[in-house]
Amino acid sequence: MDSRPAIRVRDLVRRFGDNMAVDALNFDVAPGELFGLVGPDGAGKTTTLRMLAGVLRPTAGDAELQGISVVADPEGVKHTIAYMSQRFGLYTDLTVLENLHFYADLYRVPKADRAARLERLFAFSNLGPFKDRLAGKLSGGMKQKLGLSCALIHQPQILLLDEPTFGVDPISRRDLWLIVHDMVAQGVTAVVSTAYMDEAERFDRVALLLHGRLLALDTPAALSAALSGEILEIELDQPRVAQAVLQAQANVLRAVLFGDTLHVLVRSAERELGTIDATLRAAGIVPRAIRPVAATMEDVFIDRMTEAA
Repeated sequence: MDSRPAIRVRDLVRRFGDNMAVDALNFDVAPGELFGLVGPDGAGKTTTLRMLAGVLRPTAGDAELQGISVVADPEGVKHTIAYMSQRFGLYTDLTVLENLHFYADLYRVPKADRAARLERLFAFSNLGPFKDRLAGKLSGGMKQKLGLSCALIHQPQILLLDEPTFGVDPISRRDLWLIVHDMVAQGVTAVVSTAYMDEAERFDRVALLLHGRLLALDTPAALSAALSGEILEIELDQPRVAQAVLQAQANVLRAVLFGDTLHVLVRSAERELGTIDATLRAAGIVPRAIRPVAATMEDVFIDRMTEAA
């Protein structure tokens, strides 16, 4: 078995004028791994994927996909990958089936192989009943599933997906992840970018990015375990006021708003729970609930971002 990484990234840099979009990234992706690029808008996720796909030349550094350099042979890279950008090129005046055949022609999929591949793609995308519908008449989630199916028609070794679940409904989001997990189970290497921190738990390993830099790289479990404290979740009616009160306390490492709740980072949730409750009540704020919770990837990201500041 080949022990080489499916993807090897070394000192990858991309500048746009004075803007450093990707700043000396280094990471490997193992064959058959589901690897996540996670971070907010402007973190460098899309730029990184475009360089890996061979459609954007690095300013410096290099990356190899299946041993092929994106600098030396960007066209060679494209034969082993499927790249689905945020605006995948579906033809709205073609039907679902016609789009799939178009991409099969583009990727030179043999005619004899197409029926079996289409059957399989329809099976896990649930697009079969809509094969004669114009792509322009599909919902946003169905368009994403069709785009992913078109990208998979040539059975790539590496799948590069740029925020595939952005803006889609919860059911389509779930279906898209089922497709990705199915491909990975069959040995495909997948690199997926997302700004949704809750999706980070789905990855084998996660690269947390901010301003083009790598904040952390590990499994979701290991990143959560390395958090610099424990989380107390507090439900209350004045979260912003409570946040200001708690941030001033020496025993509070950080207090972050999560909707109408607070996530409070402390050294020991069990030891500090009573003190936090008493502090809030002394300020005239009565919590509805205070409880220790497992750290989310958003907690981890904020923690790493604060350390890097």
